[in-house]
Amino acid sequence: MASSRTRPPEADLVAHVGEVLQAAGIGRDDRLCLALSGGVDSSVLLEILARQRPRIGFALTAAHVNHGLSPHADAWCRFCEAACARLGVGLSIFRVEVARDDPAGLEAAARAVRLAALSGVSADWLVFAHHQDDQAETVLFRLLRGAGVLGAGAMKGCEAGALGRLRPLLAVRRASIEAFAAANGIAWVEDESNADPRFSRNFLRHKVFAPLEAEFPAAVPMLARATGHFQAAGELLDDLAAIDFETCGGDTLALERLLRLSDRRLCNLLRWMIRRANDAPPSSVRINEVVRQLRATAGAPACLALGAHALTVYRGGVRLMRHTLAGHSSPWHGEASLTWGDGRIVIERQAGAGLDQAALSAAGSIVFTTRWSGLAMRLSLKRPRRTFKNLCQEAGVPAWRRDGLPVMQVDGEAVWIAGVGFAAEWCCPPDAAGVVPHWLPPHA
Repeated sequence: MASSRTRPPEADLVAHVGEVLQAAGIGRDDRLCLALSGGVDSSVLLEILARQRPRIGFALTAAHVNHGLSPHADAWCRFCEAACARLGVGLSIFRVEVARDDPAGLEAAARAVRLAALSGVSADWLVFAHHQDDQAETVLFRLLRGAGVLGAGAMKGCEAGALGRLRPLLAVRRASIEAFAAANGIAWVEDESNADPRFSRNFLRHKVFAPLEAEFPAAVPMLARATGHFQAAGELLDDLAAIDFETCGGDTLALERLLRLSDRRLCNLLRWMIRRANDAPPSSVRINEVVRQLRATAGAPACLALGAHALTVYRGGVRLMRHTLAGHSSPWHGEASLTWGDGRIVIERQAGAGLDQAALSAAGSIVFTTRWSGLAMRLSLKRPRRTFKNLCQEAGVPAWRRDGLPVMQVDGEAVWIAGVGFAAEWCCPPDAAGVVPHWLPPHA
C-alpha cells in the first residue's frame, strides 16, 4: 500500500486510489461498499471508485446512514440517491436513532450507531473516505485522551477480515480532495455541525490545527507518519504477546510460567487476549490491579474481574473467560446444535452412549438451562444423589464457571450437566440409540 508519507498530486488521485486497491488485492470477485455521507471526501471517492470499477471489475455499492440529527438529513439522503443513480451505483440507506444523552457524548454515540449499521452491509470491503487530515486529527485526539501505542496508531489503510475496511485516501490531504472536486465539477453537501467547535474534533480542526500548521507547515503529514511508527510498535507488541501466550500454555495458561513474566509483559498479554476475543480492554488501572491480584493469589482459586471478562485461577491454570449469564435457557427440539452464550452445545447421535434417545422422545419438555435451586443428580445407580455444588466440586468445575454451565433438563429433572456427566437413570442401554450433548465453550 502507498506510504502515508506520500502526497499524490491532484491529477494523480484516480491512479493513486487504483494503486491502493491493487495493493489491497481487490479484484473482480470483490464487493466494495462505500460509506457515503454526501460530504466532499466520500463524494470524491464515489466518483473515483466508479471510474476504477470498469478497469478492475469489482462490484460497487454505497451505504448512507441517516442519523436524523440535522434538519437537512432527508435532503442528504436524496443527494446521495441522485449521486449514486448518476453513476449506476446501488445505495442502501440506514435510518438510525442516536441517544443525545449518551455518556460518551453525541459524537461518539453517532459514530457507534453508524458503524453498527454499516457492519450489516453485504460486501467484502467497507470503504471509508478518511484522509490524511483526519488521520492527524485522530492521533492527536487519542493522545490527548492518554492512548497507548495501539490507540495512537489511529486508522489503518487496510484491515482485512470477513468485512474488511479500506481507506484509499488516507495518504491524501483534504486540500487535494477539494481541488479534485472543483476540477471535476463534483457536488457535495455540507454538514453544518462540522463548523461547531463544541465538538472535540471540530475544535481540533478549527482551533488547533490552523495555528499549528502556520508554525509547523508539515504538522499534518508528520503526525500521520507517526501513526505508522505507532502501528509498527503495536504489531511488535502483539507478536510478543502471541509468543508469551504459546510459551505459557495457550488457552489455559500455566500460572507458574505466567508469573515469570514482567508486569509490563503480563499487561500486554492480557490486552492482547481480550482484543483476540473481539472486545476492548479495560483501563490500564484495572489491568495493573488484576496483575497485582494475580501475583497475590499464590495459586489459590480466584476470579479477577476484567470488564466483560474474568481472569480465573484454578489448579495452577489461568484462563480468560467471558462473564456468563445465569438463568439462560434454550428449549431443545432435536437440533444438532444450539447457541449457548458465545459457545455452542453440539448433539452427537451414538449407539450405546450418552442418554437414552427413546426415553427422551417420550418426554414432554426438554430444555438446556442453567442450574436451579434444589438441582441434584446421581451419576451411578449405586451412588446417592448429589447436589449440583458437590457434583461440580468432584468434577473440578470452579465456582465461577458454574452459573453459566449448561444443564439438560427433561420434564423438570436434570439428566446431563456439562463437564460433570449423565444421570444414571437416563443413561443409554448398550446398542440402543443414544444422545450425547457436548458443550463447546468459547476460547475466552
